[in-house]
Amino acid sequence: MTTLLPTSIVGSLPKPSWLAQPETLWSPWKLEGDALVEGKQDALRIAVQEQRQRGIDIISDGEQTRQHFVTTFIEHLDGVDFDRRETVRIRNRYDASVPTVVGEVSRQKPVFVDDAKYLRQQTDQPIKWALPGPMTMIDTLADRHYRSREKLAWEFATILNQEARELEAAGVDIIQFDEPSFNVFFDEVQDWGVAALERAAEGLRAETVVHICYGYGIKANTDWKATLGSEWRQYEESFPLLQRSAIDVISLESQHSHVPMDLLELIRGKKVMLGAIDVANETVETPEQVAETLRKALTFVDADKLIPSTNCGMAPLPRDVARGKLGALSAGAAIVREELSAAKD
Repeated sequence: MTTLLPTSIVGSLPKPSWLAQPETLWSPWKLEGDALVEGKQDALRIAVQEQRQRGIDIISDGEQTRQHFVTTFIEHLDGVDFDRRETVRIRNRYDASVPTVVGEVSRQKPVFVDDAKYLRQQTDQPIKWALPGPMTMIDTLADRHYRSREKLAWEFATILNQEARELEAAGVDIIQFDEPSFNVFFDEVQDWGVAALERAAEGLRAETVVHICYGYGIKANTDWKATLGSEWRQYEESFPLLQRSAIDVISLESQHSHVPMDLLELIRGKKVMLGAIDVANETVETPEQVAETLRKALTFVDADKLIPSTNCGMAPLPRDVARGKLGALSAGAAIVREELSAAKD
């Protein structure tokens, strides 16, 4: 029996304090060698337990085995020099020291497949795995080899497709591509961004998701949001393109954002992973607040196509806050699920 309004998280959960510094994005590991391998598996197993205990239906790894949602994948590729650093502007918001592409990029072996197999062993529920999208990958690097954002994106799309196919073979049901850059580089999204994303997802039987958000609740992102006015209409640029794409599910943020809900009409017919939990503050939503967000979305999304979720990852939050938000998400979805069932009867 298929669950109506199945709940899911978008990406990260807070890491245990013995593995990495709490409430800190991209914190260095506290363990090394075999102890780190074991610690990552322990953290992944805990993340699964916490999701299941709080009623989450689609289980993910909570990104417990990676420091950064983009660069941890890139670290395993040839052609990128992590010792050669350059400062670049990330998504036109903040400067960061990043590694440099110095030669042809390639993937010699799987990056996350062993972790995904371990996740598959922990639960018989559907599992989801997140990968960085091609455009967001190129925006997190300095390129001194290809000297073409488009060409490098296509190379990454091919590599991502290799990884995604092996994740699918490892038992992953849903593969998510994170593309926050789609909310910034609108011309590139239209010219080649969606096509590169489709290349990354080519040939997959697993359900595919593209996640487009306004970023973690860090100062650079909240400052940017403050400049966007009373309505955030960035999705207006990508949604029509994605509605016609081969991607199955569109993931967006909604809770406490200024995204007009009627923009969902632009992706009518697609499944929608709707952010009903705000990750930019530590206030735990009430189930009724979550339910109200979902009710508004149901005006534009059929109930069998709506997946209640978080706006973005929760790595910077205290663990008790994240657990509370998971519980609120599942409880809010349960309220609306019961309402829909009662209306049908």
